[in-house]
Amino acid sequence: MALPATLQLAGAALGAIGATLLFVEFFQLPSYVSYDRDFQSYSVQISPDAADEYTWFGRIGALLLALGFGLQLAAGFLG
Repeated sequence: MALPATLQLAGAALGAIGATLLFVEFFQLPSYVSYDRDFQSYSVQISPDAADEYTWFGRIGALLLALGFGLQLAAGFLG
């Protein structure tokens, strides 16, 4: 009975860390967007080669979140 509880707690911890990293990812301002205070507007200057859709925060967060759900599923099957 100790293994399922351990897996469940580990999955919850990894999921919480992953969700926090995804939260940070979603609220970042991309490098190709700039804000002009004089005109109170945003401008987008992007070339297709320089565009990065996601940062490492999002990639690692999604991986940790998926791993957390996997551990929760394994704990459900074992317990």
